[in-house]
Amino acid sequence: MARSVSLALLALALASVLQATAAQTTHIVGDELGWLVPPGGPIAYSTWAAMQTFSVGDILIFNFTTGEQDVAMVTREAYGTCNSTNPIFLQTTGPANFTLDSVGEYYFIGTMDQHCPLGQKLAINVSAPGPRPSPIPPPPRGPITYTVGDSLGWLVPPAGAIAYATWAFNKTFLLGDTLVFIFINGTQDVAMVTKEAYEACDTNNTITVLNTSPANITLTTTGEHFFTSTFARHCDLGQKLAINVTARSTANPPSSSTEPSSSGTTPVSEGPSEALAPTSPVSSAPSHLIGGFFITLLSIAIAFI
Repeated sequence: MARSVSLALLALALASVLQATAAQTTHIVGDELGWLVPPGGPIAYSTWAAMQTFSVGDILIFNFTTGEQDVAMVTREAYGTCNSTNPIFLQTTGPANFTLDSVGEYYFIGTMDQHCPLGQKLAINVSAPGPRPSPIPPPPRGPITYTVGDSLGWLVPPAGAIAYATWAFNKTFLLGDTLVFIFINGTQDVAMVTKEAYEACDTNNTITVLNTSPANITLTTTGEHFFTSTFARHCDLGQKLAINVTARSTANPPSSSTEPSSSGTTPVSEGPSEALAPTSPVSSAPSHLIGGFFITLLSIAIAFI
């Protein structure tokens, strides 16, 4: 009888652990952008965070090159002023993993040089675990006019190709939308090219070239579209844009986008409370190993019946 009760308790514990494991989500901070000084400023990470749902038990992974970046958990006040003097927790080895083990707000910054003032900062809000809501499809919309690069315009970007990949990432391009390329006449142009020419920066084979600013291009076909400049080495230095156009309500970045990142929506709200206590780095081992461990444990228990 005692063995039956013990087995029942073990089964309940196993079910609880497996349920918690299944609910856990791993968030790669910035996705493909990783953790660095974002070319678009702090909007890159606030946009990324606004598109996530963070629950207790989830894991943040900050991917960065050791020696070039670090990540610190700080208070709300330190986050607002980029004060890295007394961080709650600091990790200098990448990748850095953090488990979100409490409800509330978390604040992270890079402490090196001017990294935080330049946008390497992340604020998130963690809620209690529960059923994750199904994504709500966006409502139908009319044609949108996009200014490529926004205030940056169309030029050789100081951060390289990641600048325009960041701008395009998470934007939805639909049939009928218009791209506006703004540049100084005589110093830039915009060329529509094939995927092969885009990847090789081959500006000798173009589909069309526009050399008068502003250059307006209406998206009239679905699929991947590639743009660059025919001026010498401009493409090699990052003046290139790849987008995906769809007739549906959602779109994915094209397969040849090199360094996509977040861009262009509402920043994460900063509430009144202070950041929570630090969490220790955790293992990023696959969840199936955890499941296998508990299945083995259950098998051992059954053997004693």
